Amino acid sequence: MPQSYDGLGRILVIIPTYNEIDNVDMITGRLRAAVPEAHILVVDDNSPDGTGRRADELAAADDHIHVLHRQGKEGLGAAYKAGFAWGLGEGYDVVVEFDADGSHQPEQLPRVLAGLHEADMVKGSRWVPGGSVVNWPLHRELLSRGGSIYTRLMLGLPVKDITGGLNAFKADTLRAILDDPIDGQGYGIQRDLTWNAHKRGYRIKEVPIEFIERTAGESKMSGDVVKEAMIRTTELGLKHRGKQVRDAVAALRGGSEHAGEVAGRFVGAVSRAARDAAREFRNGRAR
Repeated sequence: MPQSYDGLGRILVIIPTYNEIDNVDMITGRLRAAVPEAHILVVDDNSPDGTGRRADELAAADDHIHVLHRQGKEGLGAAYKAGFAWGLGEGYDVVVEFDADGSHQPEQLPRVLAGLHEADMVKGSRWVPGGSVVNWPLHRELLSRGGSIYTRLMLGLPVKDITGGLNAFKADTLRAILDDPIDGQGYGIQRDLTWNAHKRGYRIKEVPIEFIERTAGESKMSGDVVKEAMIRTTELGLKHRGKQVRDAVAALRGGSEHAGEVAGRFVGAVSRAARDAAREFRNGRAR
């Protein structure tokens, strides 16, 4: 795998914030040191703790830092979509999603960016060999692993860490996949972006990262976010698998010479997804 991100063009790292006053200096500083050429866009949802004002001060002192102020807290998905529109409008060649709380390690970003020499979308992955999580309680890890496994089973996605939030896109890829529905309001946006890229045939690469639980500020994960993601994933999965079933049944009823092949592909796809999901769940529990 290439180790350099040279030649990718102008890079924008988007950092959504809400009450991240304890982290905004840290994360922007580390990003500027790790990838000096990159620009940073802080998308602040009118944080009452002053995160937006502090981001303005950082931007005034550094022409590689920009701030997009939004009127209120509307969720991670809405913040990223606003950031994407800004970045694509400004003509950046690469757009990156990045957490504000230090969970994503800026020092690993060059490796993620380098993956774009071989792919159209690169996901920093906790669940591929070499990836890891630090300071997570067991229930959080099982929730994250389980969410990715369930989504992969329902949609047939060949991705281990579907819900991971460190993602890098070539601009043309991002522009195209945003033309398809992006319904996730919270972390579901990561599912939608990955699913849209897969449906369009874009190359998706996973690069191992170390994910460290935040040490300052409060997590934005909530029961409502999890519920929304599960409901929407189920809806998408039933639609996707339903089409596969209808195609197989139609081929069988029509007496097509390829009927057995169509049905076999469907059964094989579901069986492989279930087998892979079971194996990953067992491996996750054994860690």
